[in-house]
Amino acid sequence: MGAEFVIMPLLIAAFFGIFYLHYSTRNKERMALIEKGADASIFVKGKSKTGPIWKILILNLALLLMGIGVGIFIASLLHYNMGVEEEVAYPGTIFLMAGIGLFTGFSMTKKLDKE
Repeated sequence: MGAEFVIMPLLIAAFFGIFYLHYSTRNKERMALIEKGADASIFVKGKSKTGPIWKILILNLALLLMGIGVGIFIASLLHYNMGVEEEVAYPGTIFLMAGIGLFTGFSMTKKLDKE
């Protein structure tokens, strides 16, 4: 039996397990709050002062892609000019710059929330 026939059911089971666990615990928490006499309005998501979700997604996606692009550029400089091995330069620099881009997006999102 091939590995793909074992991996796919495991991935599907993992996703199902995560969603089931999330919804069952959320239901148990809500039932416990209702039994204690909490107001039902806490379950309704009210208007928060965050910006539109599409602005945040586009900002983070743009910074992630720019980080990946800069990572590829820096990795090529490391590989061709400094002699760093290709197997080390590309993945390391791409992940580093993508992480820096996401952290920058997180910081900029916090600033958007303050405004």
